[in-house]
Amino acid sequence: MTPLTHIKDSGEATMVDVSSKPITLRTAVAEASVAMEPLIREQILQGGPKGEALATARIAGIQAAKKTSELIPLCHGISPESVDVSITPLNNNLLVARATVTLNGRTGVEMEAMVAASITALTLYDMAKALDKSITIHNVRLLSKSGGKSGDWSS
Repeated sequence: MTPLTHIKDSGEATMVDVSSKPITLRTAVAEASVAMEPLIREQILQGGPKGEALATARIAGIQAAKKTSELIPLCHGISPESVDVSITPLNNNLLVARATVTLNGRTGVEMEAMVAASITALTLYDMAKALDKSITIHNVRLLSKSGGKSGDWSS
């Protein structure tokens, strides 16, 4: 069995030492789905009660990717070189937040992509909660990653 990378042999949590890893191009893509009543979704697509909901949520996602190490204790403080966040209507009741994060570095950007997708979804909830508090966020997941020692992966 492969040991957990953030746990020392003694059982203590630790930050992984990446100082000797080579710098490689790394990209990760993650998404989160936001389910709501079709009429609420249409209002959000038109702006919503608090203004430009989609633009606000995209900016929140970008900002979140840059602040991931402040939220998740053992994540390395990195500077993403590119963060792209999109919000796509799907079916008649879903909005899908997708985040793509890229950098040349010694550690991956999976957590940054997942935090960006999550915060984008949470911001959509915040922008629409005045209309409906039953909105749900689900399926936060990594879709793909590339670069680094473990190579490419996709779901």
